[in-house]
Amino acid sequence: MTEMSDPRDRLIVALDVASVDEAERLVDRIGDAATFYKIGYRLAYAGGLALVPRLAATGRKVFLDLKLHDIGNTVEEGVRALTDLGATFLTVHAYPQTMRAAVRGRGADGPRILAVTVLTSYDDSDAAEAGYALPVAELVARRAAQAAEIGIDGIVCSAAEAQSVRGRIGPDRAIVTPGIRPSGAAAGDQKRVMTPGEARRIGIDHVVVGRPITQAADPRAVAAEIVREMENVAEGR
Repeated sequence: MTEMSDPRDRLIVALDVASVDEAERLVDRIGDAATFYKIGYRLAYAGGLALVPRLAATGRKVFLDLKLHDIGNTVEEGVRALTDLGATFLTVHAYPQTMRAAVRGRGADGPRILAVTVLTSYDDSDAAEAGYALPVAELVARRAAQAAEIGIDGIVCSAAEAQSVRGRIGPDRAIVTPGIRPSGAAAGDQKRVMTPGEARRIGIDHVVVGRPITQAADPRAVAAEIVREMENVAEGR
């Protein structure tokens, strides 16, 4: 489990919005309650890559969730092209060839590469439908072990698999978990969910939270409460 000087860094707010203007308004509303933001497909394809250096320039961190997966050379060059944006994390799918290419493209100064094991919207029946013989838990464990061998910096997995993953990647690589919902929040399209406090208790480094914050009447207050909940667990309160 990685150490952090600022407990707010453990919360990654998902900017799953339609435009850069909307994302910037949301960041302003959240203010200093959060320091780390996720930019995924929706915002990236709407001009959101230009937001990465702007957020970084204000001292905020960015999780660039692009889930890259292609032939090795394409992934390597794609990662290399993204290194100057200033993102802290960049995701790729946890296929060995893809992960090796991402590590090559990252170089010494690029973002930390996170491997996405199995999407948190998948359960065993979804994996079987996609042609995988292994149940989700075993597939996640296998991909996590491969990621550690290849030199990936961390893993994206559901909270349900986090303890198994930690046993395979060791204490120094990050575990980042979507599908986190504050108590009382709807699960939405996530099938394997957990509260922020529960996630912190089992050693997850970063939790990704979107709609419970971004669709709240007071997103700043919700973000602050999530950080407080995780900090209380860390301090044994």
